[in-house]
Amino acid sequence: MSQAAAGRPRVVVLLPRGEAIRNFVYTGALSCLRREVDVSLLSVIPNERLRQILAEEGGGVQELKGASARWPVRFLWELAEMAHGRWLWSAAAQERWRLRDAEARTPAEKAKRAVKKVLCIPFATRRGVEALSGVQGLASRWLRTTDEYVDLLRRLRPALVFNGSHVHSHLAHPVVEAARWLGIPTAAFIFSWDNLTSQGRILPPYDHYLVWNENLRDQLLELYDGVERSHVYVTGTPQFDFHGRPEFQEDRETFCRGVGADPRRPIVLYSTGMANHMPGEEIIVERIADMLGRMKEPDRPQLLVRVYAKDRTGRFEDLRRRRRDVLFPPIPWEPAHLTPLPEDSRLLTNTLLHAAVGVNVASTVSLELCMFDKPVINVGYNPPGAGAVPVDYIRYYDYDHYRPVVESGAVELARSESQLEDMLRGALTAPGRLRTERRELVKTFFGETLDGRSATRVARTIARISREREWENA
Repeated sequence: MSQAAAGRPRVVVLLPRGEAIRNFVYTGALSCLRREVDVSLLSVIPNERLRQILAEEGGGVQELKGASARWPVRFLWELAEMAHGRWLWSAAAQERWRLRDAEARTPAEKAKRAVKKVLCIPFATRRGVEALSGVQGLASRWLRTTDEYVDLLRRLRPALVFNGSHVHSHLAHPVVEAARWLGIPTAAFIFSWDNLTSQGRILPPYDHYLVWNENLRDQLLELYDGVERSHVYVTGTPQFDFHGRPEFQEDRETFCRGVGADPRRPIVLYSTGMANHMPGEEIIVERIADMLGRMKEPDRPQLLVRVYAKDRTGRFEDLRRRRRDVLFPPIPWEPAHLTPLPEDSRLLTNTLLHAAVGVNVASTVSLELCMFDKPVINVGYNPPGAGAVPVDYIRYYDYDHYRPVVESGAVELARSESQLEDMLRGALTAPGRLRTERRELVKTFFGETLDGRSATRVARTIARISREREWENA
C-alpha cells in the first residue's frame, strides 16, 4: 500500500464484517470510489475466493485483524454501552436490559450484573454517557496494546478513514481510534435502520456519518451532541441496490427451477430470525405449512423458508427432513465472518420478486417485500405451547424502528394463529388491498434512493469528504 498519488487523496476503507463486503464490494461502491481517490483496503477475509474479489475490487487488500484490548478498556466500553441504553431507554434497550438480567443465572453472574448496573446508573444521562465515553477513549489510548495501526496510518497519510459498518465488530475500532489520535478525519456508515435505538453507543465517535434516510439523520443528531448536520449524509443503503437493478431479476421459471418450486403455484415466503430472539419459530413455520395444506388444489400455495443466515443452531433441520412440502433453499453465505456470497444477492432479489406474500417477525424483509409491492404479515404471537418468557414476540412491534411500519398500515399484524390464517387467505386472494399503504411506507422510508445507485452515492460522498478534508489540511 503506497502513499496517494499526487493530486488524489487517499481513503482507508475498513470492512470489518461480511455484510460490509456485500454492501461496498458486490455493489460496485469500492470500484466507483477507486475511480475518484486512492484506496487502501483493510478487510476481513472470509476465504480465498473472497480474498481475490477484494484484491481486484480494492486494488489490493490487507487483512483486518483488530487488536486485543486490556480489561479496563473492555469494562469501560461495556459500562458506556449500558449507561447509554439506560439513558436512551427505548423499547429495545429495555428488552435488552431485561434479557441481560435473565441471562445472569449463577450467584456470581448475578453479582457481576448487579455491580455493573450500580456503576452505570449514575452515568445514565446525556452528559454522563458522554463523560464515560470520553474516559473510555482515553483509557483505550493510554492502555493500547499495539501501535500497528498508528504506524500504518502515519505511513499511508490518508485524508479519511471510512468504516463500512460501525456495529457488530470491534475489528475496526483500533484503526478508527488510531486515526482520531493522529487527527485524521473519520466517517462511518450507519449499518441498519435499528442501530441507533436498538444497538449500543457509537464508540469511538466519528466526524462524518452516512445514513439510510432522513429519519436516521434526525435520530443521530438528537442522540449525539457535537455532530454537525452538514456532516450527516443521506445516501440510501447499498444493500437494496440489487432490488433496483433489472439485470439481477430472473423469470419465474428459472427462479422456481433453482429453488425447487412449482412456477404455477403461489409462493408464501417465511423469513426466519435469530433463535434467541424468536425461540420456537420452527413450530410457527410448520403450522403455516399446515395452513397452506388445507387450501384447495390446484393452486395450493407452497411455503418457501429463508432461514436467517446467521442462525447456526440447526433448529430447522428436523422440519426440513420431515416436511418435503416445505422448501428450504440453501442460503449462500460463508460462515467465516458471516459473509453473504455474491450469489445470495440474486437469490434474495428473486425470492422477493416471485413471492406472493411474505411472513416474518418484525424483519427488515418486511420493507423489502413492500419495495416489490408484496403483502406482508407479521407474527405477533408466541408459538403454540410457548409462553411469553423469556421472549414475547409482540414486544418487537413496540421497538422504535419498527413501530412506524406497523402504524403505517402497510403490514398486517397477526395476534393469533387463526388470525394469521385468515390474513394469509386474504393476502393471496386480494394482494393489492394495501398497495397504497405499501407505496407510502417505501416513499417515507427511502424517498428516491431505491434506484439501484446508493453504492454510487456512497462512493461519491466519501470521495467528496476526502477531497474537502485534504484541502482543509493542505
